[in-house]
Amino acid sequence: MIKYIRFIVLILLTVTAFSVNAQTNNTTTATTSSPYSRYGIGDITPIALPQNIAMGGIGVATNNIAGFNTLNPLNPASYSALRLTVIDIGLSSSINTLSKVGFNNQTNTTFKLNHIAFGIPVSKKSALSFGLTPYSELGYNYRQVLPNGFGTGLPADTNAVNYLYSGNGGITKLYLGYGFGIGKHLTLGANVSYLFGNLQQTQSTEIPTLFANLNSRIEESNSIKGLNYDYGAQYTVDFSARKHLVFGYSGAANTKLTSQNSYVVSSYFSDADGNPDIPTDSLVNRQDPKSKIQLPMINRFGISYQYDGKFLVGADYTIGNWSKLTIAGVNKGLQDSKTLNIGGQYTPNIGSLSSYFASVDYRLGAIFDQTYIVANNTSIKRYAATFGLGLPLRPSTSSFYKINLAAEVGKRGTIANGLVRESYVNIHLSFTLNDKWFQKYKFD
Repeated sequence: MIKYIRFIVLILLTVTAFSVNAQTNNTTTATTSSPYSRYGIGDITPIALPQNIAMGGIGVATNNIAGFNTLNPLNPASYSALRLTVIDIGLSSSINTLSKVGFNNQTNTTFKLNHIAFGIPVSKKSALSFGLTPYSELGYNYRQVLPNGFGTGLPADTNAVNYLYSGNGGITKLYLGYGFGIGKHLTLGANVSYLFGNLQQTQSTEIPTLFANLNSRIEESNSIKGLNYDYGAQYTVDFSARKHLVFGYSGAANTKLTSQNSYVVSSYFSDADGNPDIPTDSLVNRQDPKSKIQLPMINRFGISYQYDGKFLVGADYTIGNWSKLTIAGVNKGLQDSKTLNIGGQYTPNIGSLSSYFASVDYRLGAIFDQTYIVANNTSIKRYAATFGLGLPLRPSTSSFYKINLAAEVGKRGTIANGLVRESYVNIHLSFTLNDKWFQKYKFD
């Protein structure tokens, strides 16, 4: 088993090193490739870890899944169910194909270290959790070509004008949470999170066919940081020692983050081969005073039914008040989001010694999402199917290991009204360790 652990840790460290190196040497590296990430503060990343993502992203009313100690930052009340120390490290990759009427399809692939999280029991009914996860991601690069048509009384200037739009960056979430039980059925919990990151967006205007034309570029950067709070509760109804019905609620507070905005307008020439970035002048170079980003209130409701060691089914419903998102006092014109997650897990025989595949967790789910984006007077929707596996590794005396695989296959947007439709496949991989730490041993 030690060989397995060393091998997996080596892979994760190698991938992390390559990821850091790539981002150091390429300032345009992005962790997503979606034109819809330009709205608001980037694509908001689901809080769920791979074991929950594979079940449609449910998690408001789940805690330990099939008796395995599982971290679930989506509802901090779930921490109270931890009986062993948990370490969860995950990677993710996305393949995104963009479709638009009149254009060839474009496919982009991203790969990243997704999260690292820890859970530590404090008492029989309470536990701490802390970790690092993405909060939002910004990444897009597209071109719009329009005729100039400028001129009055003279032959019109029909040189095509290229409008170039790009963005990269993201916001990271560093959280610390605590969950505890009150009585036999009720658990409560909360996370305090520090959000930090940088969002960079660029708009350029070029006329490549016009000799000696002076092009222009607008660069806007937002450095963001501040505190955010999540809280939750779960109530369990026990039908027997192994059969449970769980009701859950979790929310995110509408806190304010601090934003430092910089704004640069510059001009440049393209060389003979059409390559840009021969700078001539900086027309505007402004750093605005610090301002506030008002995050929305988010409410999540969930229900699940679990037969320990056999199956789990559940559903979540989330309402995000994104129409209230403001940056520097300016409303960003989003709509309230509404998301339905449904899914479950089945384990044929969790204690099987004769068949490994009988002890594997098989997961399935679906997502129906009215996103917070309104583009060209069109509400952008997302539909996805999810599936995955929980692959147990041979346990040692006091340690248990599982590899969680999850895939999300879906579509977002539409090709109507001049918009873009995304067809994507997101792959998630995590390694989860359950072990006994900080335990006092008695000797006779």
